[in-house]
Amino acid sequence: GGRFDLGMLAYMPQVWTSDNTDAISRIGIQYGTSLVYPPATMGAHVASVPNHQTGRITSLETRGNVVMSGIFGYELDLTILTEDEKIEMKAQVAFYKTHRRLIQYGNFYRLLNPFEGNEAAWMFVSENKAEALVFYSRTLNQASTPFHTLKLVGLDPNLYYEGEQIKGYGNELMHLGFYAQPHSQGDFQSSLTYLKVTK
Repeated sequence: GGRFDLGMLAYMPQVWTSDNTDAISRIGIQYGTSLVYPPATMGAHVASVPNHQTGRITSLETRGNVVMSGIFGYELDLTILTEDEKIEMKAQVAFYKTHRRLIQYGNFYRLLNPFEGNEAAWMFVSENKAEALVFYSRTLNQASTPFHTLKLVGLDPNLYYEGEQIKGYGNELMHLGFYAQPHSQGDFQSSLTYLKVTK
């Protein structure tokens, strides 16, 4: 890393955020970088596992979810992927293309600081507040993990939002929240939830 420079951004739209491509490391790197620079400037790639810098093995889902919060891409050997991985990657690319404008131009909100605990969360909200994308991650799993209530921000309190396993008026989602859980069990898991106004 160390490449971010406001002067350079006058000539090019994005910067390589860090040479560390490990997804779990990148959560903190991207969170910290977002304090000064918007996600639309952060180059982020899905790398191979075990990661060549940390040796960590993370799911393709988690690696994809993390880098979707920047300028999404891949940096791995496509010739050794399984058929299931290729299918999952096609779905990731399609998802990013569908929501690229929301990610690159939406309002960005930090919800849970990865430097303060075992979880991290942030979200993107469209300018008209009609849609949102919520990223949540849990680093280490625990037996009988307590439910964490994640309260969203930036929504319209009077509009009704629906997403996978989450729905409610903006006022409810911002003040009461919902139980945040990754899609899978185990360490280094995450979820990416798209919310859209339905009424």
